Amino acid sequence: MRGRVAHAGVGGWGKNVVRVVGELADLAWICDTDRARLDEYAQRYPQAQLTRDFGDLLADDEVEAVVIATPVPTHHELAKAALEAGKHVFVEKPPAMRVEEMEELVALAEARDLVLMPGHLLLYHPGLRKVKELVDTGELGEVACVYGNRQNLGVIRSNENALWSLGVHDLSVILWLLGEEPSEAVAHGVDYLQKGIEDVVFCFLRFPSGKVAHMHLSWLDPHKMRRMTVVGREKMVVFDDMELERKVTVYEKAPWEPASTYGEWRTRTGDISSPKIPNDEPLRLELEHFLRLVEEGPGDHREARDGLAVVRALDRLTASLRDGR
Repeated sequence: MRGRVAHAGVGGWGKNVVRVVGELADLAWICDTDRARLDEYAQRYPQAQLTRDFGDLLADDEVEAVVIATPVPTHHELAKAALEAGKHVFVEKPPAMRVEEMEELVALAEARDLVLMPGHLLLYHPGLRKVKELVDTGELGEVACVYGNRQNLGVIRSNENALWSLGVHDLSVILWLLGEEPSEAVAHGVDYLQKGIEDVVFCFLRFPSGKVAHMHLSWLDPHKMRRMTVVGREKMVVFDDMELERKVTVYEKAPWEPASTYGEWRTRTGDISSPKIPNDEPLRLELEHFLRLVEEGPGDHREARDGLAVVRALDRLTASLRDGR
């Protein structure tokens, strides 16, 4: 699973990504616009060439794939250039901030039979993989609703609002769990700190199947929350990423209508269980999957198309935010 890979962006989250890339692949290049950052990696990865010019990565014919972990506004331009250069691309979320740009990237990847994989990290979290299993096997019964809470005090962004910074995480999970795109997308938010950049956003999604979802997104909150709840007709499950051990909790709770009555609903309460969840690092699992695609081929380009669905929903929610303002 080792191939020659170039990495762009070693600030913020990028330093975590390059660590795992260096463990899994032949790290041939490291690119960043900050010379001081590059100097930090010179001794750590002596085999890698360092550059501030992204074009150097693309000009190397031995580089099979490019990993992009740069600031969000640069994602589309860099990913497009890499695809046009014939490189497989892993790009942090979101790969583009406009539907038309994401459609362009997906079309390029499909036309050239290249991997385009957005960095939707939570889809590789073992805890959420368990939640997906519970949904798909029908153990929860028919799913009625999903809601996510992603709140904290900071990090306060200036080039993207809470929807695009935080919402992309939970939105990717919701679409993945339900397996459909929303027919209705409504968002309300407030820009307290910086004009035009919403710090607090509430989103409502309705799906063709009748399922609904809600997201509360904020970087102005006294509590750090990373929680996803799925309500089924038979059971309910909560994924809480702030829990050290009980990441997933299954509740045998549901409303039911006794056969002896008419129109009278009661609640049923049973066992509460917490399945054992592996401690595998989601980032490692994610990049292993990317490198496997590079080796075996992009197949049906599902990862790219799922990324397009997320950007499409983000775009609709953004339009709702603007209309509300």
